[in-house]
Parts: sequence; structure tokens; C-alpha cells
Amino acid sequence: MSGIIGRTMASKRISALMTVRDALNSALDEEMSADPKVFVMGEEITKGLLDKYGPERVLDTPITEAIDHIINSAAKANYMAAGQISVPIVFRGPNGAAAGVGAQHSQVKSGCSEHQGGWRKYELDDARLLCGMVWFMSRIKGTSSILFRRCSWLAQSCYQGSGSCCVSGKRIAIEHEGKDVTITAFSKMVGYALQAAEILAKEGISAEVINLRSIRPLDRPAINASVRKTNRLVTLEEGFPQHGVGAEICASVVEESFEYLDAPVERITGADVPMPYAANLERLAVPQVEDIVRAAKRACYRSRN
Repeated sequence: MSGIIGRTMASKRISALMTVRDALNSALDEEMSADPKVFVMGEEITKGLLDKYGPERVLDTPITEAIDHIINSAAKANYMAAGQISVPIVFRGPNGAAAGVGAQHSQVKSGCSEHQGGWRKYELDDARLLCGMVWFMSRIKGTSSILFRRCSWLAQSCYQGSGSCCVSGKRIAIEHEGKDVTITAFSKMVGYALQAAEILAKEGISAEVINLRSIRPLDRPAINASVRKTNRLVTLEEGFPQHGVGAEICASVVEESFEYLDAPVERITGADVPMPYAANLERLAVPQVEDIVRAAKRACYRSRN
């Protein structure tokens, strides 16, 4: 199998304004045109590809029945074959809460998939998703199985292109530099963290916001370096608190930088309940900007609440 999604270019000119769904579709089209070995299995972003490339290269698949092949076969084949079999596959899909679709379509799968060895897992948030797609798709020529997720509400949002976009191999991005508290986040929560940083700045608290582009592998040295600078940590994620990404980050910081901490670590997560359908309850079940602000204030001993 050559791959599910592919793109080999390191940069790409894109239109001035397009939805992320259309941008991803364009990425698929380009790689399929460039390499006849690349094919697509899936749905949602394959508009027009079936007519162009035919049913042998664009295959519809069940929604969830293929999970055993992803977790038990693709992710482990290279290891179990002692490197003699490569599975250069990219799995792409939504992650996190979507608006008003209930529990079955608003799950954060980050913590769950982290316990499945054999693949690399990435989370991207905003317009960088398209740029990241370029870099990740180039990995289709390698040996790794890659799990690539974007937040569920992102598909119809627009990407504002301003020319060529290039992506480095960095596993994190410092979205906002600060000196008083470190906030780690990924996917949609990065935007929330940046909003909180603006509010905190007005109150004299300088927050450093780290965008976790790669969840597995996790850039522990970079996270610890930030904590050693700010001496405080707030972890942020939509998923459940138990066995979450934030728990792993906390463990890393306690193991490697405990003596640098000036306050207990603050963890912000989603509520430990299936996602409610009602909009008011849905909002209570996922982290909000005000939750981040309060946690950062507690870490800086500006508030007890």
C-alpha cells in the first residue's frame, strides 16, 4: 500500500481564500496527479476525485469498522516485520468537540490513541493545518504510519492564504512568548489559550503559549525549557482528565523540572461525561477562555478560585 493521502511538495501556492476542506481536497488532488501509486480511502474531502481518478484510486470506506486495521495492523507492521515491511500511510480525521452533534461525534481521541504504539500522531489547529499537511504528506514516502487530526469544527473555516507556506519539522510552536506561566495546548484549544494570554497580559501576567503540533512524539525538552523559564505550568485540552495528554506533560515536568516549579501544576480538561447535545450543557463540558484565565491566575497566586 503506497498511502492514503500524499503530498510531496515542501511549499504550495494556494488561493487567497478557501475552506480547509477544499484546501485538503486540493492537496489530495495534487499528490494523486503527481504519483499514480497514491490512492485515497475515505470520505468527506474527496469531492471530484472519484470522477477524475476512478474507483480504483478513490474508495469509499465504512465510518468506524476499519479501526482494527489502523491500530492492530498498519501501526505495527513495520515493527513486527523487523523493518522489512513499510506502511507509509497517513490517516486523517476530525478530533474534539463539534457544535451540537452529541456524544458520538464530539469525542477527543488524543489520549486513547496515545496508548496505541507504532504511529506518529499530530494535531494542528488553524491555517497551519494546510501547511502542516504539506510536511506530513511528504512523509508518505517513508516508513511510518501517521495519524493526522484536525479539530472537528475546522473543516468549513476559511484559510486566508498570503503566498507560499512552508513547514519545519518542529514538534511545537511558541505562539506567544511569556515569562510568568507556561500554557500548553493543541488543536482548537490553542486559539483559546491565545485569547486567555491577551486577557492575562492586561492584568500584568505574561503567559507563554505552546502549540503542541506533535502529540506523539512529544517534545518534552522544549516544554521543560519553557517551564524552567516561567516556573509555572497550565495544561489545556478538550479530552477527559484521566490518562490525558496533560497528565503526560505533568509527569514529564515533575520528573525533569520539579525543582523549578513555584506553584502546583494546573490542569484544564473537558468534563468527564459524554458530550451533551444541548448547547448550554455542551459549553459547560469543554474548557472556556475564562477557565484558562482563572487557572493561570491561581498558578501565579493572583486568585484562589
